[in-house]
Amino acid sequence: METVTVTREVEASPERVRDAISDVESFMLAAGFDEVHVEGDGFRLVNQVGLFEIELDLVVEDRADAALAYRQRDGIFREMETVYTVEETADGTRVEATTEYALAAKLVGPVFDGTVVKRQRRKELNAQFDSLEDL
Repeated sequence: METVTVTREVEASPERVRDAISDVESFMLAAGFDEVHVEGDGFRLVNQVGLFEIELDLVVEDRADAALAYRQRDGIFREMETVYTVEETADGTRVEATTEYALAAKLVGPVFDGTVVKRQRRKELNAQFDSLEDL
């Protein structure tokens, strides 16, 4: 499994950060995804990454330790899970997102590999955290 983790401290309160993260559609759009479709306990993301259009069907998991957690039901990964945690600090809130994934073997190649996925995922998570700076 590969792992991408991004951490940031923002000035907003933990409650405001949790509220922003729990608005799944807006929070995923902040990551730069082309389309976000929320359906019941899950959502679907569509994004153009270079030459590839990626679609992920995701399900939200109920975890006491997370502001938001979801895993892939269907998509390009053999498996994938992302967990966002929120912790109060003296100056605001520490937010951390960790994505663990394994690419399906048929997709790994010279054009689309783990390096591309890591770079893209860091970009998405940083864009989401940028949106939390405005709270």
